[in-house]
Amino acid sequence: MDTEKLGDRLRQVRKMRGWSLREAAEKANISPAYLQKLEQDRVRSPSPNVLYALAEQLKVPYSELMKLAGYVVPRDGRSRKPLGDNMLAHALSSEDLTREEAEELAKYLAWFRSDKGSRA
Repeated sequence: MDTEKLGDRLRQVRKMRGWSLREAAEKANISPAYLQKLEQDRVRSPSPNVLYALAEQLKVPYSELMKLAGYVVPRDGRSRKPLGDNMLAHALSSEDLTREEAEELAKYLAWFRSDKGSRA
């Protein structure tokens, strides 16, 4: 199984949402330069406050970003929101999904969302 990095995950979800670096940074109230450094894994110890803001805006579990950043995350099960019937969310959060598979799913979703407007 591929070891996912924080930067890979942030970039993947940002692109899946169809957001530019600037858009995502503005939504999380951080600078685009800092987000770019995070996506390039050039920040040794990212601020938990920044990770929380990104998790909220990108709609990913805060505990996932904390874990990818190297912080110890308790395994009490309360930090994860129920996935319900959202199979894509389950697939993207699955530990069995390779990085390549996750990137392809993100590309497809970005394409689908951008193409959706032309079909309306």
